[in-house]
Amino acid sequence: MHKKFIQLENVERVFVTRQGTYTAITDINLAIQQGEFVSIIGHSGCGKSTLLNLVAGLTPASGGIMLCNGREITGPGPDRGVVFQNHSLLPWLTCFGNVYLAVERVFGRTEKKSRLRERTEQVLDLVGLKEAQHKYPHEISGGMKQRVGTARALSMQPKVLLLDEPFGALDALTRALLQDELMRIVAASGCTVMMVTHDVDEAVLLSDRVVMMTNGPAATIGQVLQIALPRPRNRLALAEDARYASLRSEVLKFLYQRHAKHAA
Repeated sequence: MHKKFIQLENVERVFVTRQGTYTAITDINLAIQQGEFVSIIGHSGCGKSTLLNLVAGLTPASGGIMLCNGREITGPGPDRGVVFQNHSLLPWLTCFGNVYLAVERVFGRTEKKSRLRERTEQVLDLVGLKEAQHKYPHEISGGMKQRVGTARALSMQPKVLLLDEPFGALDALTRALLQDELMRIVAASGCTVMMVTHDVDEAVLLSDRVVMMTNGPAATIGQVLQIALPRPRNRLALAEDARYASLRSEVLKFLYQRHAKHAA
């Protein structure tokens, strides 16, 4: 991890409302290295998703500089794959069809249909859905739907994977299984990852760094915590690891202090 892949300098996002202007985030300065996994954590309303949407190119910044691989972020692009909490699958398409649609959009002009199908099958296999590829969204579980959403994002071979609470709506066991799956997928693909989460354990388990946001409005980065735990990571082993407990405590302390200050 030596190359700055995402660079945010003095980034701000202001919304115009009926009550006037609302500054969601301000003075955001962050550099994410190539191949790094960074989590964004903070209380509700601190602008985590706003920040992710800016990097995704889904909303424009009101000020500052945003770069991805040295190029200015001016809109969405195939170099950045996005996975939302709501999987947003098309119900009339199978798992294969939902992923194939993205593959065709990115590679359809340069590759034969046989190669497009091959790409689709490969990425479904990567997320463990090869056997379920011909099922429709209503025929599979919530966890499997999130796998399809992840497969769709990965199928574009993005340099950056942007995750907006991808496991937030899942039960604890399914969430744990998909976290383990995500660690495996990221290790295999070499993606740079930026993930929004509310879950402290998830942030510490998955990340190389945890970016902690202050409360909104005008939220900014309050603290960045380096997660110096060796990879690959085993959640059961980490549960007994004093370093893991200390890092978890550090994040909780930041969030609790922010909450107490906000309540006061």
